[in-house]
Amino acid sequence: SQITTLINHKDKPKRSDKTLQAIQRVGQAVNLAVGRFVTVGEAIANENHELKEEMSVACIEARRAGETIAQLTDVASLDHPESDSHITIFTDKTGVVKAARLLLSSVTKVLVLADRIVIKQIITSRNKVLATMEQLEKVSSFQEFVQIFSQFGNEMVEFAHLTGDRQNDLKDEKKKARMAASRAVLEKCTMMLLTASKTCLRHPDCESARINKNGVFHRMRLALEQVIEIVTDSRPNGENEMAPISIYSGIKEFKNKVEGLRENLYFLSKENLSTMLEVILEHTEDFTDSAYTSHEHREHILELSKQAKMELEQLVSVWMQAQNQKTKDLMEDLEVAILKTCQCMNELKREVHSAATSLAADLLKYHTDHMVLKALKITGVEGNLEAVAEYTCKLSEQKEQLVEMCRLLRHVSGTEPLEITCIHAEDTFQVTGPQIISAAETLALHPSSKIAKENLEVFCEAWESQLSDMSMLLREINDVFEGRRGEKRVYLSLPRPGKHNANLKALKPVKLDTEEQAKIAKLGLELHLLTSDVDSETEKWEDQENEIVQRGQGMSSMAYSMYLFTRGEGLLKTTQDLFHQAEIFATEGTKLASALHAFSDQVHDDDKPLLLLEAEKLICMSKQLQITAKASVQGKSAIFTKVDACILKTRNVMTLLCQLLPLCCKLLRKNKAGNGCLKPAPPWREDRIRTGTNAHTPERRAETFGMKTLENHVTNMTFLESK
Repeated sequence: SQITTLINHKDKPKRSDKTLQAIQRVGQAVNLAVGRFVTVGEAIANENHELKEEMSVACIEARRAGETIAQLTDVASLDHPESDSHITIFTDKTGVVKAARLLLSSVTKVLVLADRIVIKQIITSRNKVLATMEQLEKVSSFQEFVQIFSQFGNEMVEFAHLTGDRQNDLKDEKKKARMAASRAVLEKCTMMLLTASKTCLRHPDCESARINKNGVFHRMRLALEQVIEIVTDSRPNGENEMAPISIYSGIKEFKNKVEGLRENLYFLSKENLSTMLEVILEHTEDFTDSAYTSHEHREHILELSKQAKMELEQLVSVWMQAQNQKTKDLMEDLEVAILKTCQCMNELKREVHSAATSLAADLLKYHTDHMVLKALKITGVEGNLEAVAEYTCKLSEQKEQLVEMCRLLRHVSGTEPLEITCIHAEDTFQVTGPQIISAAETLALHPSSKIAKENLEVFCEAWESQLSDMSMLLREINDVFEGRRGEKRVYLSLPRPGKHNANLKALKPVKLDTEEQAKIAKLGLELHLLTSDVDSETEKWEDQENEIVQRGQGMSSMAYSMYLFTRGEGLLKTTQDLFHQAEIFATEGTKLASALHAFSDQVHDDDKPLLLLEAEKLICMSKQLQITAKASVQGKSAIFTKVDACILKTRNVMTLLCQLLPLCCKLLRKNKAGNGCLKPAPPWREDRIRTGTNAHTPERRAETFGMKTLENHVTNMTFLESK
């Protein structure tokens, strides 16, 4: 932008001192920026000898171009620059243009080379992981396994950091979703690899244990390969990636073509339009042929499919006439035909959406108790092979239902990233189901084996986690359908400019530019992760009407809106919107602290002082955020600083919330267990307590690929086990 300013400056006969000083400042700023940029490039070159020469040449070119621009803009000391022999931007504008071109090309070259280095680092890291995996597959003793797995854990941490940074840097949302899916597989499979390998070592002659372990290794290799495909933007054997076609995307494209007839009657053929509709209707057969689609939905979809064909026939008839004779009546008839065709397609879209989401909601509700998994664990420990076989059949049926649900949801997901998430979920159920079965068979054959029991637990946790993820995915799909793209849920206090706060009416609403949004993106991502953690904690409470839960959910929703603001999305459009949302968030934090104080009055446990301490911290943080949000500032720089501070303080409150929610949950669990940590009181009834364990604590979520847990497992593996 600085260079553009220089190139586009107006040549006026009279040049004030202010203009001359401004031009010189811009030139110096460019030169300094180039200097800093080149310093980083040279440091990268010194660490990577294979590209050192190319990088050094590009850095030298960039530095030379920056210095040339600084010399040509050195005009502030000249009273009459045009009469001086010194060459300046005024006497040689083409020189500035040449220097600018050289600078931009050399900077681009440095960036491309740096990117090549990052890609090479990821590939090298992947190769290390693969080599260590091969060693892990061949080990025959616990001692050797512990040593190699420790190395494997460190290599996975490195790979996680590299791919995580790359995922954040990706601009293509589709690639970002694929990368997230692959990394999720690696995260879950790393723990599975540990327990499956331990089980195989303990029971080397067990066929089901061997099948279980091989499945994990195979899935990890596929995920590692997909990461490299995304990073290098390539496919094996030069294949082209075939994007799955969904009903939503088909209807969207079809409607665009139909509506395009208003502008141009000749840009496509009737055969093309008919083929597009045929493809859409073929995909609706996934719904009408499904055993899980209700009779009512099936009938409606068939009726709308038939109607769509009729509407297209009528449209084609009027369209062909209009091509031959453009009368007013015909054009009006064409408009009516276009509207009726589009309306029919909208109704079809609505019907398939309703069919898919209602099925998903019913299935997720039905399977939320995980009865089959619990039965497999119990019968496995009992060594009851007949009962295990019975429940594995039920799990296979459940898997088929969930796979079908994912396929139908993909058709109505609405965006490519959500489509990819549906495909990933389908693959997860498809693979994890048989793995649970093999783990359960192993336990049934060796009912006293603690390792086999632990292994089954890990695979069951993965299944439960995927079911939980499906609930969030279903919510996102519904949000997209209802026009709330990217919004978790609408919070009633979302600000509207000039409506809520009289103190803000004098402030001019400001939108952040691209550079400022990039600066707060990291904070925003942290905020996003924290909202997921808080949601995970609140969903564990059986009593969703509990005041602590409701206030926690509300604060999470507001924090998510603030995260979307950092991406330039969502309902918070200006900085004024953000500041008002931060005020409301802070108020909710104070109210939550009051609820925690009321709860603490009923606590007899040793944790009461900790609960009170955390509640006081929450009050203090909320007040600080409120003061920051209400502070009056002027000027773009000051406003951005305030935005940064508001998001930072919101993040701190959310971090504290992640600690408070499980603490309260633990106190309630103790009460149900009969430890008497609570005084009996109506608002905190015993039957409201959920006994589920906390699988998503902040400490675990904060560790990349769950490495902290892995290290604990490795540490606890003693050689007594091998004896």
